[in-house]
Amino acid sequence: MSNAVMLKVGDLKVAYGGIQAVKGVSFEVRQGELVSLIGANGAGKTTTLKAITGLQPVAGGEISFMDRSLRGQGAWDLVKQGLVMVPEGRGCFTRMTITENLMMGAFVRNDDEIEADIDKVFGIFPRLKERRSQLSGTLSGGEQQMLAMGRALMARPKVLLLDEPSMGLSPLMVDKIFEVVAEIHGQGTTILLVEQNASRALQLANRGYVMESGEITMSGDAKELLNDPKVRAAYLGE
Repeated sequence: MSNAVMLKVGDLKVAYGGIQAVKGVSFEVRQGELVSLIGANGAGKTTTLKAITGLQPVAGGEISFMDRSLRGQGAWDLVKQGLVMVPEGRGCFTRMTITENLMMGAFVRNDDEIEADIDKVFGIFPRLKERRSQLSGTLSGGEQQMLAMGRALMARPKVLLLDEPSMGLSPLMVDKIFEVVAEIHGQGTTILLVEQNASRALQLANRGYVMESGEITMSGDAKELLNDPKVRAAYLGE
């Protein structure tokens, strides 16, 4: 594993109206890592991801991807550079088939390996392959989450940002989604995982950051955080 810093966030501040939602957050994701950003609902995790991907104006601080500032760049530019997000709520194109949704994930590409990559996605998500010509609006929440992740993989991400992938899913589907996150990471994709399910997120991660009220309050090795009494009391109900 190379130790190159892929994504670096320094003193990030984001405000909604007069309210500061993110108050000077700093963290980094290195090549090949799976880093989890955990915290309760409303801690500022999704706002942080939106700021990174240009979907939310930044009030202060610096965000860089592969040593290049992301300031002033739109989501389209970021996808072309390899920074790809699976948004909370999945955002599937409901009137398109599964295959068409996957093709949309490859819209920034013009190589001749797109079909092969669709086959790879179907290898990771056999359930999508069975339903390849079905409209995505008719899928269950878990299946749509799989599709959103598959669509993101079609862009060949250098860093994959996952925003609350397990939210609202059945326990069985949560297991499947975390299995897939582990598989994608195992194949070499660098991942930043934003997740309320702290225990599952930290079990998968190399490192973790704990976010509370717009600030990073703890960080370190994921297994150490998982065993930290404060983390266990706050997030694991112990």
